[in-house]
Amino acid sequence: MGCLFVLLAGVFPRLALLIVWIARPAMVNAAFTSWIWPLLGLLFLPFATLMYVILWRVGGLSGWDWFWVAIAALLDVSHWGAGAAQRRSSSSTVTT
Repeated sequence: MGCLFVLLAGVFPRLALLIVWIARPAMVNAAFTSWIWPLLGLLFLPFATLMYVILWRVGGLSGWDWFWVAIAALLDVSHWGAGAAQRRSSSSTVTT
C-alpha cells in the first residue's frame, strides 16, 4: 500500500499539470511565453509549475504567491533528495 501511495504522490502533480494544460491551455499560455518552460516544469519541478500556473494573475505573481511557489519547489526538491537517499541506502545494502 505504501508503494502505491508513493507512486501516486509522484505522478499526481504531473498528471494535474497535464490536465490543466489540456483543459485550459489559455491559463498555461498566459503564465508562460513559450511551451518549453511548462514542459521542463512538467519533467523536473511539476508541483512548483502547477502552483505557478494556478496562482498566475495578470501582471505576474506577488508576495505570498511566490511563497507558495517556493514551498512547492521545496517539496519537489525534497522528493528528488528522498529518492536519491533511498537509492543510495538500497544500493549499499545490496553490495554488502
